[in-house]
Amino acid sequence: EYDAPIYLYDKLESSNRTAKTLALEGAPHGTMVLTSQQTAGRGRLGRRFESPAGKGIYLSLVLRPGLPMTEAQAVTVSAAVAVCRAVKRLCGLDLGIKWVNDLYYNGKKVCGILTEMSVEREFIHYVVIGVGINVGIQEFAPELTASATSLEAECGKSVSKAGLIANVMRAFEKYYEKFQSSTDLSGVLAEYNGLLVNRGREVRVLDPKGEFQGVAQGINSTGELLVSMEDGSVSRVYAGEVSVRGIYGYV
Repeated sequence: EYDAPIYLYDKLESSNRTAKTLALEGAPHGTMVLTSQQTAGRGRLGRRFESPAGKGIYLSLVLRPGLPMTEAQAVTVSAAVAVCRAVKRLCGLDLGIKWVNDLYYNGKKVCGILTEMSVEREFIHYVVIGVGINVGIQEFAPELTASATSLEAECGKSVSKAGLIANVMRAFEKYYEKFQSSTDLSGVLAEYNGLLVNRGREVRVLDPKGEFQGVAQGINSTGELLVSMEDGSVSRVYAGEVSVRGIYGYV
């Protein structure tokens, strides 16, 4: 039984946008927003997220962790692992995580996670975490056909959205509780790194301060991506405005 408010909608511009409005109005920790369709779904760095009616899970959570803003990455990491575990349990598919917030199956995107927050005096006032999962078979826009897929297209059977949401929430609560008791990512670190598709691969880091290349080694206990450089040094990459691209066409 879920003991925080749940708001259900047929259609929204964006579940994160609605969740942020509710958070500003005082919505309690754990408030959930669910919609069947988004008309202006967004991903990281302002990218569009396709959200057709009835084809996916578009879910946003309001969290009030009362932690320093440097800990926000832990929420994204916990959610990514939770979705992987839930999908494995319900569909039998082994998803992989592309740092920091996309989940892939066989090189095609299945899920995107968008974490936004309000900060007061360096402490988090609230976090809104949005999870968009492609569930039903759908016609993707031409530019996405080669790079996106859905759970039902890959597992060949119908997937219960309610069952998937319940499994995601159950797993997320477990990881989130581990994080709150340790205030770092030690409770989920090994699992996340084991699911990371970038790990051990060459990546190009697109940082506004300058691009560089190296080999991704996984994340550390604060969620930064560790990238080994040619000179033997290790760069720690915090998400922010940074993107990571696989070299040789890998995600």
